[in-house]
Amino acid sequence: MDTRDSVDDEGPVRPGENHHDRFRRLAEKRVIRTIKDIRLIGNLGNRNNYEYTADEVDKIFRALEKELKLARTKFDSRSRADDDIDFSL
Repeated sequence: MDTRDSVDDEGPVRPGENHHDRFRRLAEKRVIRTIKDIRLIGNLGNRNNYEYTADEVDKIFRALEKELKLARTKFDSRSRADDDIDFSL
């Protein structure tokens, strides 16, 4: 699965838009979208609607924390982080 910049609504550089402007535009959209998705994951904690084990919860948060650390390393260095998504319950 390719997870690179392929979201349709973000598009290429707009006319008159520099690299910093594009970064800010895309970062805002992606962070807002990610926060909404994290909130949806939090909704899974409602035991009235879902049944889960502590191990499953640990797997979810380990995967999220791993990806967040990998994303951070892309900002801290020029090294290429792993693009593979490896997650299952």
